[in-house]
Amino acid sequence: MSHHHSHQSGSSKSIFIAFIANLGFSILEFIFGILFNSSAILADSIHDFGDALAIGLSYYFEKLSQRGKDSQYTLGYLRFSLLGAMMTSVILIVGSALVIFENVSKLFHPEPVNSRGMLVLGVIAIVVNLLASRMLDGEHSEQESVLSLHFLEDILGWVAVVLVSILLQFTDWNFLDPLLSVAIAVFILSKALPKFIKNLTIFLEKRPASLDLEKLEAQLLSIEGMEKINQLNVWSIDGHHHIAMVHIQVSEGVPSPLVRDQVHHLFKENAIIESAIECDKSDFEHQHHCL
Repeated sequence: MSHHHSHQSGSSKSIFIAFIANLGFSILEFIFGILFNSSAILADSIHDFGDALAIGLSYYFEKLSQRGKDSQYTLGYLRFSLLGAMMTSVILIVGSALVIFENVSKLFHPEPVNSRGMLVLGVIAIVVNLLASRMLDGEHSEQESVLSLHFLEDILGWVAVVLVSILLQFTDWNFLDPLLSVAIAVFILSKALPKFIKNLTIFLEKRPASLDLEKLEAQLLSIEGMEKINQLNVWSIDGHHHIAMVHIQVSEGVPSPLVRDQVHHLFKENAIIESAIECDKSDFEHQHHCL
């Protein structure tokens, strides 16, 4: 339990640092975007500001998800972590759509840009984002995974800015500035939409994707004394921690506590942290509830 808490604290710290970094950098991007007359940098500044808002929400919900159970939320607050991930996905999708909308018209009416300024700012931005991305591994929580997309977007976007700035040193292909902005936005949109759909299915209590329900049922039925499973419901709180309700029938003469312990053990192996087990004993004439 202490290991989980220490991870959650580290996760919140990483998200808070990411929030400060994105907010500060978005302001700098806006200033230099105007100075360099770069639509790519201006678009990225707007997008980064949206990212900062999204990360701030994630930080709040990550802290909230650390709370234990209480009379209001009897299963705890882990689900707020999922809500934060969904909200950040929505902001990322909307931001990408706005970048595409703003830059499509500029493809046909490109303007000259300060390519040398773009190059210097681009190199600095890549270094900053690479350092920031190392704080998030994208494996432990859904919101960290979503935030990793923000950093991936920023790094790829700035690589595009650097490439454009180098090309513009030797050509007058100013249309490349909005073109690469649109390309990066489309790429991130293609990543963010599946993330949102995945989190939405978890929110709607679909069977956990990582759980093989047929295999779990077979394992339950292989327990000695297990006669049949009348009902089995499994859903996820946040994509990593699951809950189950099961109604089983146990053979007459088999100790009920022994069967229940084995069911609990199987559930624990499958990341099911909370479960309700109801069992009936059976004989030839009637059934009665297990004690």
